Amino acid sequence: MNLTFIENCEGFDWDSGNIDKNQNKHQVTRWECEQSFFNEPLLINPDERHSQLEPRYFALGQTDTHRLLMIVFTVRCNLIRVISARPMSAKERKYYEQAEENS
Repeated sequence: MNLTFIENCEGFDWDSGNIDKNQNKHQVTRWECEQSFFNEPLLINPDERHSQLEPRYFALGQTDTHRLLMIVFTVRCNLIRVISARPMSAKERKYYEQAEENS
């Protein structure tokens, strides 16, 4: 997938609607979400099923402490807006670890 849209991003879009949601729901901090976009591998795929109003994507990545996360996000005005973040499921971990071995 062409990741130019991510490379052009200038930061993250956090507001009262999403800043604490993932911490409260899944114990994932906003800092962990941000770290995941700077560590490799970062696997990004379109989330066509949930892209009715705007393009959405899901990313499989890891924090600086190697915590594996699944993040749903969109891009607005060159900012990454995290919609949801949680620890990877077992299936996602397996897929991610296979990609990591092949990189």
